[in-house]
Amino acid sequence: MPFNLHTCPCQITPVSNAISSVLAYQDCCQPYHDDVTRLGGITADTAERLMRTRYSAFVLVKPDYIVKTTLPAQQALLDEKAIETWAKETDWAGLAIVQHVPQLGKRHAQVAFKAYFNTVDGIQAHHELSAFVKVTDKAHHDARWYFLDPTVAMTVTQKQPCICGSGEKFKRCCGSYLI
Repeated sequence: MPFNLHTCPCQITPVSNAISSVLAYQDCCQPYHDDVTRLGGITADTAERLMRTRYSAFVLVKPDYIVKTTLPAQQALLDEKAIETWAKETDWAGLAIVQHVPQLGKRHAQVAFKAYFNTVDGIQAHHELSAFVKVTDKAHHDARWYFLDPTVAMTVTQKQPCICGSGEKFKRCCGSYLI
């Protein structure tokens, strides 16, 4: 099922024969994409929802959304132009959520997924187990899910305060998901 303006990219699953009603982009990921710059705007209520919005952002080439939904301590280390180039060069074919573990400890979650893309040899899948952290903004009394990017090179020791701002040591918080 190719992407069109009516079907949200995160709703397309090329390997499933199940018939179900799919959501339109405007009713699924678009509100998140449109609101990401507003503090206090729409935030994903689960790590899976955030992962779906991030997949749709790759399909629709919205690198700013990808950056802003990555843990703030990692954002400046991302190459937005490279993200944009990769998103444009990939012929996206669909998404399948393999497993969502909504609660790992106090503030973490994991989503296993397959992002499908077309190649000259047919449909291929990128299978990933992604980690997410829920960060509480004490000043604004809200919490947001963020992607923990394991590809970002950071110089953090295990005994430093965690990069998510939890107040715990890195090794007891996000460290186990990034190392």
